[in-house]
Amino acid sequence: MKMVRSIERLGAWIIDQIETLGNFVFFLFTAVFYIVMPPYKPRLAIRQLRSIGADSSFLILLIGAFTGMVLGLQGYNTLSRFASEGALGSVVALTLVRELGPVLAALMIAARAGSAMAAELGSMQATEQIDALTVMAINPVQYLVSPRILAGLISFPLLTGMFDSIGIIGGYVIGVDLMGAPGSSYMNGISQNLTAHDIMTGLYKSIVFGIVVMWICCYKGYHAQRMATGVSRATTEAVVMSSILILLWDYFLTSVLL
Repeated sequence: MKMVRSIERLGAWIIDQIETLGNFVFFLFTAVFYIVMPPYKPRLAIRQLRSIGADSSFLILLIGAFTGMVLGLQGYNTLSRFASEGALGSVVALTLVRELGPVLAALMIAARAGSAMAAELGSMQATEQIDALTVMAINPVQYLVSPRILAGLISFPLLTGMFDSIGIIGGYVIGVDLMGAPGSSYMNGISQNLTAHDIMTGLYKSIVFGIVVMWICCYKGYHAQRMATGVSRATTEAVVMSSILILLWDYFLTSVLL
């Protein structure tokens, strides 16, 4: 009997996980579908662009600058052991554009904008505001979720580009101005070794991360439990799951686009 009950519990758990995955995928497809379906609401998308993009720009610039400075310092100390200080620009630029830029920018946006988004939608679910939209014949997914996903698709590549640019400048300030690496070699290394493929790799990653973060955070907030702890739980789950999926997709995309 115990074995039968264990098998039943395992089967119920597997079915529940498959159902949850199906709901996740259907939620994303529905939100993307309503992006291109009228009526269009550009004001909602612009409002989310400000919340996700403009309000996150200072954080992105700050983290990007210090990331580039650390890369400049560590890269110079490492390359100086092999008398290869001239390769510092290539190391900093390639590391930022291909890997650290998209990943760290996505993690920062998920921590700042994603958590706020999940909390906002969770609060609307708990206070039955989403049900009120349905009663007023307003599609809540089209009104609340689709503008956020569209804003994420636009904001993530732009913020990643800002992160990469300020990071390269930070690496130059530390590596060249402070540590004494040759400035001409720093810039020449970037122009010669940073290819369009490297830039497009970072762009593809930022787009995928934008979809993942907006998708997970909106889903968790939209389906939060209608209680006080449901909002906090949805926010925590959204940030944790977004961070894990960012790293998983980073490995997958790196192996494909390498």
